[in-house]
Amino acid sequence: MEIIILFFVLIIGFAMLVKGADIFVEGASGIAEKFNIPQLIIGLTIVAMGTSAPEAAVSITSALKGSAGITIGNVVGSNILNTLVILGTTSVIVPLKVKKSTQKIEIPFMITISALLVILGITGVISRLDGIILWAAFLLYFWYLYQSAKNKPQQQPPETIPAISKSIIWVILGLVGIILGSNLSVNAATEIARIFGMSERFIGLTIVALGTSLPEMFTSIMAARKGNADIAIGNIVGSNIFNYLFVVGTSALIIPVPFDPKFLIDGIISALSALMLFFFVRDGKLGRKEGAVFLACYVGYFIYLLV
Repeated sequence: MEIIILFFVLIIGFAMLVKGADIFVEGASGIAEKFNIPQLIIGLTIVAMGTSAPEAAVSITSALKGSAGITIGNVVGSNILNTLVILGTTSVIVPLKVKKSTQKIEIPFMITISALLVILGITGVISRLDGIILWAAFLLYFWYLYQSAKNKPQQQPPETIPAISKSIIWVILGLVGIILGSNLSVNAATEIARIFGMSERFIGLTIVALGTSLPEMFTSIMAARKGNADIAIGNIVGSNIFNYLFVVGTSALIIPVPFDPKFLIDGIISALSALMLFFFVRDGKLGRKEGAVFLACYVGYFIYLLV
């Protein structure tokens, strides 16, 4: 009976995520149009941070409770899922165009910080000093976003722009749906995993990572289907950067986070996934074939975790 209830809660959580992500993208797009902000910048900031809120909440809470396996596993697992599964699934559904700035700056930066986390984790702990380093990189990233937004040429606003109040309401309601839905999904999935005797590392890298990555998945797919490819790509790249720099950085500043040596392999896989993305989008798009390769790679990674 308990399992049935948990699966029911899981389904409710998924439904809230779907609707929350849908209206969140609509609200974020409306704000971008109202303030004449490029969709890429919105994708890299508001949407990315909003959909990364579950990772932040879960990882910081897990760090405070001493569950380092979930703290690190959630973030590393989420970034692997974001790149291989979400971008893979989204590009199989709708081939995605990639901006030059994303190819030349954001993706290489994502590769760099993915490698940085592995280097910091070699010591066996993400210390407060490491947290300061990650936060310094986070502030540098935002400085770049600010300069990028400031230097963007002014665009001709569309004839019909949603009322700013309506867009803000959509963003708030969407964010509430995303966070509540994700919490329900993660809590239910984690309990199901524990009932079946799965390890904390496996739970963090798969069940919890999938639950906290669901907002990115639904947001990216919805954005791509609505023709907002900039939000789809920017959301994932921005979320991955936000996860490593803000989520891990903040967790480490609050309390040093143990880094199990087994996570080094997962961290390397995360960095290699980002490197694959860099090579796949050199022609300015992420197509269906590349998406299929991403999905196949994740299947291989999941088999590795099971074995």
